[in-house]
Amino acid sequence: MRFLVRDRILGIGDDYWIEDDHGNKVFLVDGKAMRLRDTFELKDTEGRVLIDIKQKMFALRDTMVIERGGETLATVRRKRLSLLRNHFRVALADGSTELDVSGRIADREFAVEYDGELLAVVSRRWLHVRETYGVDVVREDADPALLIAVAVCVIHLAEKERGDD
Repeated sequence: MRFLVRDRILGIGDDYWIEDDHGNKVFLVDGKAMRLRDTFELKDTEGRVLIDIKQKMFALRDTMVIERGGETLATVRRKRLSLLRNHFRVALADGSTELDVSGRIADREFAVEYDGELLAVVSRRWLHVRETYGVDVVREDADPALLIAVAVCVIHLAEKERGDD
């Protein structure tokens, strides 16, 4: 499953559509302005909220929390003690599962793995439009909404750290 994400440029707010590889709108990332913390909602085409993404207010390191239906699904933060600057850890709510995100985050070239197995690839390489990147969900049993939310969190945290936000 491949999804196309159009980076927001010269737009008001942080709202942008995610399309499938046929150009059909699938998800809307709805950025909530005027909040104390960075907040996004991942919505379907009917406007139903599928996933909430929130910045954790009181944390030693910048942290994003991904929720579904009020329940925490995952927590995203930069990996500690990593030699790679672009290395993030996604702790799933079950407490024992961790996803590893690494690559060139600012360039939109990175992978999401679980226990060494590739789950998704985020890349601009396949695309000709500069402000677009793809999220290619490799495993059929993976949750596309969760993996897209992870990509949104990682990119947002990296941009915030660099001062792009």
